[in-house]
Amino acid sequence: MRPLLRLLCLCVAVAWPVMAAAQDAAGWNKVIEAAKKEGRVVVYNSAIGSPFYKAAIESFEKKYGIAVDTLDIRANEMRERIRTEQAAGRFLGDVTQPGQATATNQERDNAFQPHGGVPNAGNLRPPFAATAIQVPAFVQAYGILINTNLVKPADEPRSWTDLLDAKWKGKILFDDPRAIGGGQVMFFATYDALGREFHDKFSQQGLTLSRDLRNDERRIARGEFPMYVPEVLAFSLDLKGLPVKLIIPSEGVPYVTIVSVILRNAPHPNAARLLINHVLEPEVQLFYANGGQVPVTDVLAKVDPDKRPLAGAKLMGTTNAPRQDAMLSLAKDLYK
Repeated sequence: MRPLLRLLCLCVAVAWPVMAAAQDAAGWNKVIEAAKKEGRVVVYNSAIGSPFYKAAIESFEKKYGIAVDTLDIRANEMRERIRTEQAAGRFLGDVTQPGQATATNQERDNAFQPHGGVPNAGNLRPPFAATAIQVPAFVQAYGILINTNLVKPADEPRSWTDLLDAKWKGKILFDDPRAIGGGQVMFFATYDALGREFHDKFSQQGLTLSRDLRNDERRIARGEFPMYVPEVLAFSLDLKGLPVKLIIPSEGVPYVTIVSVILRNAPHPNAARLLINHVLEPEVQLFYANGGQVPVTDVLAKVDPDKRPLAGAKLMGTTNAPRQDAMLSLAKDLYK
């Protein structure tokens, strides 16, 4: 190759990534402009008033001047609401943040639309990865919550199998595993890790089932029960000063990857896309991590030292979309 031609090829090779980046930046600026014109985004969420979610939303509103309306309900209620609204041709929501397995099943039912790409998806750390529909937002993990006035230090459970001890019969409050939510995540993860035998025994422990997770942890603090499972690691931080303690079992913690998706026929698709990207900003991931959630980007080293045991907890297992319906059915057979 002639020297001049070789130099020209080299210049093109060097310039192309810069040109592509500039084009991408220009395209994303158009998304931002369109989002600001939409002026609003509606989020269906099950954070149940959590401070980390509020901080993320407030930072988005402050940065872009776009109002966020939030419907905050339990995960199984959210899925049904989306189904009924869309069946009726009422497209009111823009973004929802379900667990990955639930999202995959809803995707199969045509509940979502492609997000069109978000730049910050490149910040995701393994094993988390975005698809054309789903973008990981954070990981919600679960442990055991005990009342320290009712559970002596020597009796504290160290593992999930300790819940099978006869002394806990009739004394455990359990988030209902027969519905999508924390109880189902725990059921799924412990079933895979500990086997059917664990649940055959656990179901005979005289459990009290409930679906009011934020009130349930308060019931533990009030001394109505010695123990609640599974407790969202992040939610335990709201109980500071109360006679409760969070236990992270030796086997690890059940978890669910919470993903951001855009609802089909979203009224504000650009604002939805912008919000999904914003959730992966380092400052927002730190809101989640310092709020006790597990981040999906590499920010753990910057997390407050006292929060790192939660943000860096050993992950035990999670749900699986193809088996979700079967596991819900199995939970209904075991827990009556």
